[in-house]
Amino acid sequence: MAKVLVGLSGGVDSSVAAAILQQQGHEVVGGYMKNWINTENLPGDCPWEQDVEDAHAVAKVLGIEFRVIDLLDQYKERIVDYLLDGYQKGITPNPDVYCNREMKFGVFLDYALSQGFDSVGTGHYARKRVREDGTSDILRGADTNKDQSYFLALMEQHQASRALFPCGEMQKPEVRDLAASLQLPTAQKKDSQGICFIGNIKMGDFLSHYVPDRPGEIVDTEGRVRGRHRGLHLYTLGQRKGHGVASPREGVAYVVVGKDQEQNQLIVGYDEGETSGLYTRRAQVGSVSWVNRPISTRRKVEAQPRYRAKGEPVWVTPLENGGYEVEFIRPQRALTPGQICAFYENGVLLGGGVFEKIEGV
Repeated sequence: MAKVLVGLSGGVDSSVAAAILQQQGHEVVGGYMKNWINTENLPGDCPWEQDVEDAHAVAKVLGIEFRVIDLLDQYKERIVDYLLDGYQKGITPNPDVYCNREMKFGVFLDYALSQGFDSVGTGHYARKRVREDGTSDILRGADTNKDQSYFLALMEQHQASRALFPCGEMQKPEVRDLAASLQLPTAQKKDSQGICFIGNIKMGDFLSHYVPDRPGEIVDTEGRVRGRHRGLHLYTLGQRKGHGVASPREGVAYVVVGKDQEQNQLIVGYDEGETSGLYTRRAQVGSVSWVNRPISTRRKVEAQPRYRAKGEPVWVTPLENGGYEVEFIRPQRALTPGQICAFYENGVLLGGGVFEKIEGV
């Protein structure tokens, strides 16, 4: 049996993960990652103190040691700065994916190994499979509605080999039922929403606090001025609401179809299927990480371009610059630089990377 540091977030999933690992005979210690404190009074709920209390209460019920691990500096450097830098450059970053690679299975895993732990356990709805050669694969979670393997797309083998996902074989209702049967105080606690570990703070409010507004023109695809925007960082491709431009055509909405960084212009067009300029078949993906075996030749696999999207058949071709060309069989709507593209084959997470260049249909 292993010595496991479980990331207790104060939620039901990580609580049950700790309980299952304990039932399996592992030596379990709970660790709360103290990543963010809303010291600047941003609008929204940042319930870290309540989360610590809930995580500690779970540890008491299970009879395991509990630690609060201060990672504030590392989180600001690796996640907050990455997030703000990305939006200022006009891309749409995904802090949740980076949080798993850089924090949970980065500095938190490093801490665990330095303290003599063998593995890190989390409440992710994903599965792990150890191959005959000793390497580890990550698979989609058994609960298709809760599958979180997408958020692990940038993990590498040294991280996957140390990861444990006890909830991965379970359905969400089963997790809550087990929590209730064990009388865990988080059994009925609502799932958290919002930015990874920051809490229920709206992204627009978060960005407005750190990134100065840079107003500019909103133009249509013909170059005609339709309004004013507060700053390109506050908008994303495919956005139908919140840009403040009413459509002159009944039944057809204006949607954000592009950003001109040099002119500081937000471009809107009619949301009329593939004619809107939002659809693409081909993209380039860079900063790619492979969980186990990299794609080294042109290959047909499945790609998931965002968390709630379905997996799509694609051709993936390695490029000389180290990136990959991704050709979708079906046109995809509103692919955006900075988003994460995850690759799968028969339910196995192969790896993932960052959309760097999007080509139109």
